Amino acid sequence: MKALITGINGFTGRYLATELSQAGYKVYGVAHRPVEAIIDGMKSVYICDLENINELTHVIEEVQPDVIVHLAAIAFVAHGDIETIYRTNLIGSRNLLEAILCSGETPTSVLLASSANIYGNSSEGMLDEITSPAPANDYAVSKLAMEYMARLYMDRLPIIIVRPFNYTGVGQSESFLLPKIVNHVRRRAPVVELGNLDVARDFSDVRNVVQFYRYLLSTPTAIGETFNVCSGQAYTLRDVLQMIREISGHNFEVRVNPAFIRSNEVKILLGSRAKLDAVLMERAPQIPLRETLRWMLEEGDR
Repeated sequence: MKALITGINGFTGRYLATELSQAGYKVYGVAHRPVEAIIDGMKSVYICDLENINELTHVIEEVQPDVIVHLAAIAFVAHGDIETIYRTNLIGSRNLLEAILCSGETPTSVLLASSANIYGNSSEGMLDEITSPAPANDYAVSKLAMEYMARLYMDRLPIIIVRPFNYTGVGQSESFLLPKIVNHVRRRAPVVELGNLDVARDFSDVRNVVQFYRYLLSTPTAIGETFNVCSGQAYTLRDVLQMIREISGHNFEVRVNPAFIRSNEVKILLGSRAKLDAVLMERAPQIPLRETLRWMLEEGDR
């Protein structure tokens, strides 16, 4: 079995390459720029722009993948170049689906990574896949538009859509909340500046997330469906800070910076994983958040 991962050089792509390789796949990647470090389990990487359908088609014809996972995207919500967000997340995704059709090499499954950001800020509590979307930023709009666009191809391609909630792990950028806190603590910084400490969010471990992706790729009943990828449990930022203090033994000060507080922030956001569990039959035990934080604190130099 051969797997092709777009965005293989990203945070999630690297873990997914290892996960699929360990499961017996020959893993190939597509990246926007040359890969600077060795990615475990990767056979070959193609430098290719999502805007170029001909290049994408050539890669698919050459690799002849059994499964394709589309991770390549502008993934930072506050990314300043709005045009690039839409060009990459929407048009780039459409180009990939067109390239698959043009290649004549139809895989057994095509997994497209959307985002739980599509639910927006108008709903709170436990969100399932039938919760009405209400995107509140351009990133979320681009991902929801990608989902609608993908539906135009579902009668011709075996598409699976996933909506991951927050997830983290070793190697994630400090532009994300938990790595920012962990890296401050690893440096023994005396003060961390944060926003609202009472919001609660659903956090998963990246190693769980890529396991879920692998299982979905090999599950025929997942074709044509959309799945939340989440833990089903929410923690407040205060809970997270207390865990990190206990694990690290570092008693740092937390200062609330009003500039980091959003006026329309929802207090509790967590995902229902009932649909995911029903399809996967709970094959991947959930890694507790405390263990994820311990891993990040102990192995953060990866």
